[in-house]
Formats: sequence, C-alpha cells, structure tokens
Amino acid sequence: MTQIKISIRGAKRIRKGHLWVYRSDVRDVTDAKAGDIVAVIDDTGNFVGQALYSELSEIALRFLTTREETIDSEWWRERLRGCAERRQAIAGETNAYRLVYSEGDLMPSLIIDVYDQVFVIQTLSQGAERLQSTLVDLLVEEFKPRAIVERNDARVREFEGLELRTGVLYERVTEPPAVATGSFDCGLGISDCGSSSTINRQSAIQNLKSSDPVATARGSVTFDRIEINHHGIRFFVSPLSGQKTGAFLDQRENYLAACSLAHGRALDCFTFNGGFALHLASACDNVMGIDISADAIAAAQRNAALNDARNVEFRAANVFDALREMEANGDRFDTIVLDPPAFAKNRASVPSAARGYKEINLRALKLLNPGGVLVTCT
Repeated sequence: MTQIKISIRGAKRIRKGHLWVYRSDVRDVTDAKAGDIVAVIDDTGNFVGQALYSELSEIALRFLTTREETIDSEWWRERLRGCAERRQAIAGETNAYRLVYSEGDLMPSLIIDVYDQVFVIQTLSQGAERLQSTLVDLLVEEFKPRAIVERNDARVREFEGLELRTGVLYERVTEPPAVATGSFDCGLGISDCGSSSTINRQSAIQNLKSSDPVATARGSVTFDRIEINHHGIRFFVSPLSGQKTGAFLDQRENYLAACSLAHGRALDCFTFNGGFALHLASACDNVMGIDISADAIAAAQRNAALNDARNVEFRAANVFDALREMEANGDRFDTIVLDPPAFAKNRASVPSAARGYKEINLRALKLLNPGGVLVTCT
C-alpha cells in the first residue's frame, strides 16, 4: 500500500479525532494517485491510519480508520451494515432517510439517501468516486433496491476535479414471463416467481443526464414521482432533479417540532415542496406557503392534493417582497416558518447574507400576533 507522510501537527489532529488532513500538513506523497486508499504515517514513521487521497483538494486526506486493517469490499459491506443498524429506528417511522452520513459514519465524502426503494448516492471526493461501482454492487446485494440514482451535481466536486453528473446507475427490471414455471428462488428472496426477475447492473457509470428521457422513465420506476411518507404525510419527490438528493431530509424532525408549537393562522416562507406547510395544516386553521419557484409551488400543490389538505394554499412570490406587502396590508399570523436557502455561498457573501437573514426575521416578527411562534432555520 502506498504511504503518505504527514506533519506532527496533522497527526495530532487525527489522534484527537479529526478526520481530515489538509495539504499544508502533507510532507511526502511518493507514488500516491488520485483516489487511492493510502497508509498514513507521521514524521517519525509511526502509523496514523488509512485514508482516501485527493490530489487536487485542499483536503488531501480523508480518514477511514486508524487501524491497520484490510480495506476491501467486505470492509465497505460491514460499514454499510453498521449504517443500516444505526438507522433502524428511523426506518420504522419513515421510508425516506439518510442511510450514510459521510464522515459521521466514517465513510468520508459519501452520502446515500433512501427514498422508498430508490437509493441516491453522492460521491464528493476522488476517493469516493473510485469506489462508486463497488458501492453500487454492495447496495444491490444488501438492500435489493428498485433503483440507484447518482446525484453528483454538487459543486463541491469541482474542487476535486470531478465532473458534475446525474443519472441512473442501476434499476431492477422484470422480464416477460418465462416458459418454465414453478417454485424457485429468483435471487431476490422471492419464491414461486411468475416472471423472471433480473437485475440490470450499471456499475460501470453510463453518465446518464437527468435531461435524457432514458434517465427519467426506465423500467417500472417513475423517477419524478417517488412517494415518501413523513409522519403520515405523503410527498412526491424527484431524486433526479429535486433539491439536494430529492428532499430536505434533515428537516424531518423539525417538521414535527414546529407542528407541536403551531396554532391559528400560519405562514410558511420558502416552502419548497410544502414540507412545513403540510405538517402545520394538522395544527393550524389555515396555512399559506410561499416560494419564488413556480416549479416548487406546483410540487407543493400536488403534495397538498395527495394529502387532501384543504386548509393549505400556495403562492409563487419573492418572500422578501411578500413580507413587505403583508406588513403594508396589516396581515398577521400566529405561526411563521422561515426556512430560506443558503444566502452565503462563500466568505465574500457573508455580510450580505447576514443582512438578508436579519431582514426576513425582523419582518416575520412584525407579522406575528401576540403569543405567536416564529420557527427560523438556517
């Protein structure tokens, strides 16, 4: 295995629990290639651990383990199984959740989300990219998904010299009924199969674009209408084109928390697909959801119809303009949710972002009735 030497400072950080080594702490790269799994030693030659190596990013090393162990496909299989065990409680409450939390699960720069039986994978470093075909095969073997999609359109990949890409990596297909019949195991844990179920493996990435009709309507999976369920509320999501990997899964528990405090007349700003609005509908007299995107509003309206939510309406508008207009009109609300997109894309935009966050929060507070509740997110 290729070795990389790092500074004493870098080694100390790793031994304290940090999982990254920055390029400034790399001393000797020798023959390491982009995406390699390398052994890491300190300046005195002591073993520090094993990591994924990136040759372009300022984050040169992402640690997998501090043990001297064999890292092969079975090692990755055990990591995936560990993730599944940790998510077991969540999986019993919803069919949409994050299976792999990258560094949080000691699988750095790797994200895997689950939407019903469709898995969405993001590989955000050169090392994770090299492992993608292995990971797809393991997901098929361990979880038997209907499909696996890649959402490798995150801009952070550009720092790794990786192209932005979205497509279908794998889809289970069903062949026409075979001539022979009878009871047998068709490899999916199913007996007495009336048709020949086959696996369409696409571990070698075909770089299918989301604009390609093949990528949005293949086999039996309709990728723009995957139905998920949060706390009994149903949503359509699109893993190939929706925000993040299809939905904001990190807000799932916040939907319930907001609902527990909500009452009266409610306003959901930056509603996207109606996540907060539809949860608030069960606790409030009426709910207004606002988003600047007409596509997002159309999706929210479909989700409202899916849940027969008749006390919710949606409006396409610039939230800043809408808040000013409501204040001028004397509108008041008992519950307001602010869940804006990231205003600060880089350090230079932090001052303007701070002004934006301050403005929407101040304007929202002015629209609250006495005893009202403001739920604000960043």
